[in-house]
Amino acid sequence: MYPVTDRFLPRLGESHTPVTEVKLFKADGSVVTLEHTGGSVPVDRGQTIRRTCTVTSADVSLIPRTPTDQLATDGARLRIARGVSYGDGSQELVPVGVFRLDSVDGDPSDGPVTLTGKSLEACVTDDKFTEPYKATGTVVGAASALIQRSLPDADVISLIVDTPIGARTFDVEADPWAGVQEIVAAAGAECYTNADGVFVIAALPELLATPAVWEVAAKEGGVYVQGSRGMSADKVHNGVLARGENTEENVAPVEYLATDNDVNSPTYWGGPFGRRPDFYSSSTLITVNACAQAANLKLIAGKAPNASGDFSALPNPALECGDVIRVIHPDGTRELHQVQSFSVPLDTGGDFPITTIAAKEDS
Repeated sequence: MYPVTDRFLPRLGESHTPVTEVKLFKADGSVVTLEHTGGSVPVDRGQTIRRTCTVTSADVSLIPRTPTDQLATDGARLRIARGVSYGDGSQELVPVGVFRLDSVDGDPSDGPVTLTGKSLEACVTDDKFTEPYKATGTVVGAASALIQRSLPDADVISLIVDTPIGARTFDVEADPWAGVQEIVAAAGAECYTNADGVFVIAALPELLATPAVWEVAAKEGGVYVQGSRGMSADKVHNGVLARGENTEENVAPVEYLATDNDVNSPTYWGGPFGRRPDFYSSSTLITVNACAQAANLKLIAGKAPNASGDFSALPNPALECGDVIRVIHPDGTRELHQVQSFSVPLDTGGDFPITTIAAKEDS
């Protein structure tokens, strides 16, 4: 969860005035605070581009009408935040994303104007290779180099233990962002941009080993609106076989099979769930240890979606994908859920749907 003050989360369950802010950073260096009437910021861990945005405004002057306007708009970025007013003259805003402005359209006379954008992964994925590209070194170094190839000023932070990779040559027309994900997968990690527009390399935390950051409770002063709970074995894997072979560096094939070996787990490899392996291979894996690291960390995500939930709560702009939240249903049932997706509204009301990828009973 994005760092907030101790006042912030309790305020969400109280009567308060939401505050939203949209700033347009034009390519000519000017900055405009946009008066806006609505919009949303969907955030989804399952999408290639994790964050997108839609902003509506009554300001028809935002529509480019001349080549100069077009130049100022092309390459522009949006920085969006949402927060709360505390009613004492102070407020707290939380960033919800930095976006490349992709389109501006609307009725040039009467409006409204709609602006759409994608988070900065889009800049990397659109910059396809025009010549073969060789990635070498370590996970963090190689992934950072690919990102900064497209965005030289991009900030990249790593929350994993760095590890060497085998050389990997990407062909002409290949997707550099897919390359970044392949490289970080060698360490069982994923890469995404956070609410500040910073690229983060991190592994999905394990549900039961991660403290809950927010309580979604159906009680007075709580933020629970409605919810559902489901179970599905679809796309659940209790084993991952990771394999690597690098002919470019003349490295012999290596592999490692990681399985759910917890006899108390519903997805135990030797239990009634059966054996449902997943497979991962990359030339970046050049040792058994690297295969084991990738397989074990991928297994955490693979066996997670045995239970899921769909909830609606009062909006919390500080939430992040992968966060663990505590849900207390109207009947008092307590569960821990891990966040898969949500959508932050940019109007004063707005629904806040949350989809989760894993759930466990909470004592």
